[in-house]
Amino acid sequence: MATPSPARTADTEKITINLGFVDLGRIDLLVREGFYASRSDLIRTAIRAQLDRHDTAVAPTIIRDDFVMGLRDVTLTELRALQAANQMLDLRVIGLARFARDIPADLIPLTLRTIEVLGTIQASAEVKAALDACRPLKGTTR
Repeated sequence: MATPSPARTADTEKITINLGFVDLGRIDLLVREGFYASRSDLIRTAIRAQLDRHDTAVAPTIIRDDFVMGLRDVTLTELRALQAANQMLDLRVIGLARFARDIPADLIPLTLRTIEVLGTIQASAEVKAALDACRPLKGTTR
């Protein structure tokens, strides 16, 4: 009997962009001529080049604002430990903040003071709703 595979999280996020016809044609020409494997390949390469170009400019902000870069898993065990210690978490992530499926939404306001995610949050709908109350208002600082 086959066992079900564990839930797999996508490591990319789909976005939509609008391009002019000429730019799109130029992209298609580069793909056709073999410079890139696909439109997506060219766009990813161009975005990475721009991100690398600005890396030194944003590095101080990442350090100053104490951001975690990449994947930040938040577990029920971690939140229960914060609750037991009567502590609150200020969470800042550039990348993916992933909340375990077993976290009850009512635990969020008891353990999370603020959350700022530049990227994506993966959590149940209930936990996402609870997280909205922890987000800073636009234009405010910590």
